[in-house]
Amino acid sequence: MDYLIAAVLGVVQGLTEFLPVSSTAHLLIAGRLFGYEDPVFTVVIQPGSVLAVMWLYRVKIVTVIAGLPSDRDAQQFTLMLLAAFIPAVLFGAFLGEYVQTVLYYSFGIIAISFVAGGIVMLLVERYRAEPDVVDAEKTPLSRALGIGMCQVLALVPGVSRSGATILGGMLMRLDRPAAAEFSFFLAMPTMAAAFVYEMLEFRRMAPERAVEIGSVFTGGQIALGFVMAFLSALVVVKPFLQFVRRAGFVPFAWYRIAIGSLLLAALGAGWP
Repeated sequence: MDYLIAAVLGVVQGLTEFLPVSSTAHLLIAGRLFGYEDPVFTVVIQPGSVLAVMWLYRVKIVTVIAGLPSDRDAQQFTLMLLAAFIPAVLFGAFLGEYVQTVLYYSFGIIAISFVAGGIVMLLVERYRAEPDVVDAEKTPLSRALGIGMCQVLALVPGVSRSGATILGGMLMRLDRPAAAEFSFFLAMPTMAAAFVYEMLEFRRMAPERAVEIGSVFTGGQIALGFVMAFLSALVVVKPFLQFVRRAGFVPFAWYRIAIGSLLLAALGAGWP
């Protein structure tokens, strides 16, 4: 049963990481439902999702790395990601502990974030300016920085890192697929940095909180969760882009509002 739950949580992570619905919130809710609230497991399996998107964009990554010394496009692409990445690093360094100790396990905040994020998504879809950037790789530095500032909002659990960056991209006049693809690119350095930060925090807190931060899963179960996160993210990324081209983000907005409302009702009824 522990292996089955680890696999299910891995699938939840992989399926929701790049959708604008908050993978962290889904993992926290699923973990509470299953009775497996494990911060180590949650952090360790997330790189599986990052590895999936890196595999899908491996040609682009190799091209950029190889071209950094002399290729202006590769240099511009790197500067674009740095401009979007830096705000999350700065704010995360100052607010990370507060988020982890105060906000992270507040299901009330998660529920409100779900609903508020869905409403904002509907408003952005309806009232945003006409997009003039159709290629994520051509995003101007000033707009990349704006998207990075929006990503900071994802420090609040339930907001969704991908949701914040996608909506930020749309507000910066990227079209829907370009905003989603920018979010994929930005996920690579952001989630890698978040993983390193969390691991350092766990190491710093041990041995004082060794029992509290220890994993309830074995190494094999964690490995299974990692693999399932990788495989499920690998499956969802490309179809997500195709779906967005056809239907936009309105279905995700209503999903967020529905889940947030159900969670608020559950909390009002005394759960968990």
